[in-house]
Amino acid sequence: MSTGKKVIIGAVAVLLIGGAAAGNVWMKRTPGKTVTVEKVIQRDLEAIVSASGKIQARTTVNIAADTMGRVVELAVDEGQKVTKGQFLMQIDPRNQRTATSRTAAGLAASRSQLEQLRSSVAAARENLALSRENLRRARELWAQQLTTRQALDQGESEVKVRETQLRDAEQGLSTQEQRIQENAATVSSAEYELSRTRIESPIDGLIVRRNIEQGETVVIGTLNNAGTVLLQIADMSIIEAEVEVDETDIPFVQIGQLAKVKIDAIPDKTFTGKVTEVGNSPIVQAAAGQTGQTATNFKVTVTIDGQIPEVRPGFTCTADVTTATRAKAVAVPIQAMAVRELIYDAAGKVVPQPKPDPKAKSTPRPSATDPLPAGQTRKDTEGVFLIKDTKATFVPVKTGIAGDKYFEVLNGLKAGDEVITGPFNSVRDLKEGDVVKPEEAKDRT
Repeated sequence: MSTGKKVIIGAVAVLLIGGAAAGNVWMKRTPGKTVTVEKVIQRDLEAIVSASGKIQARTTVNIAADTMGRVVELAVDEGQKVTKGQFLMQIDPRNQRTATSRTAAGLAASRSQLEQLRSSVAAARENLALSRENLRRARELWAQQLTTRQALDQGESEVKVRETQLRDAEQGLSTQEQRIQENAATVSSAEYELSRTRIESPIDGLIVRRNIEQGETVVIGTLNNAGTVLLQIADMSIIEAEVEVDETDIPFVQIGQLAKVKIDAIPDKTFTGKVTEVGNSPIVQAAAGQTGQTATNFKVTVTIDGQIPEVRPGFTCTADVTTATRAKAVAVPIQAMAVRELIYDAAGKVVPQPKPDPKAKSTPRPSATDPLPAGQTRKDTEGVFLIKDTKATFVPVKTGIAGDKYFEVLNGLKAGDEVITGPFNSVRDLKEGDVVKPEEAKDRT
């Protein structure tokens, strides 16, 4: 390479290095904070309340023993589908069968006695009729002076005896009829006890739990001891997600709202449903890792659309309930929101503060402890920072629903306004009138 070319290349390198250094010095001397900005546009927003919980069947039946005994036959396994009325298990029925036979024999004997008493009543009526006829004849003879007074008195006495016998026989018949009713009730009770040794499915469903084996003895429940739950049957035709919603979100959840449910065991699918129950009583539980602290949640039930063959009760899930929607709402990024203390006059309007003097070395800002003129008050206000003439200007806004990344703005902004969105520390520390250098933010749609 010739000496002349080397000199030219060297000169160009010096100029480039010098230009870069000058640019760096100019950038360092340019005042203001570098901030990101984003244009306010209209967006479709959804307010979502998320909560986790468990999958449950709407109808779950616990099969418990109604009579004590040994299981002599077990016809189902856990995970098996059953239909209403299907045979499930048989408890040893010998004691109940013996009791049924004994009470049935007693009922038969009572009915036999009833027939005898009916015959006795019929005979008593015949005897009474005969005695009354004899008395009638005796009275006719007495009127003709053809019989003695003793015969007449004897006839009247015999009628009274026959009437007493008939009343006794009828009373015995009535007592026996009541005894038969009692024996029949005893037989019915014994037959019912016998029927309870054979356990059938009360619903169509799935055996989700089996706590008994053939040959084991079941125990019935008492006042102080719960009975053995033999089987648990769940009707999986209607599936529900029971989730726990925080108390701060529960006012926004209402029956009929749409929800999306994700089941941890089925991660590649999302299921739809509706809120069908919102609890009124709180579920108080200890917050994780905080001794003495409690988190108050409420149970919300989401009924899932359709059937899910592979699902099982107890699966963990997450439900996203859509509590509100807005179409083409003026939306501001959540990170653009800030809270500043503003001064309001008696009419509720913001009192503008004096702008800093750019020629002064420092401009004192009003303190929160400075006394205010009569009628003015300080209030923390939500708002955003806009850029006007390279300066940050705080604008109060009223927000509506909160989406995933954006707030709905009801007033204070319009589509096309540019708001300062970051960095986080810059938004947090920004003050009215601060000089800023905008930089367009990446789209978060």
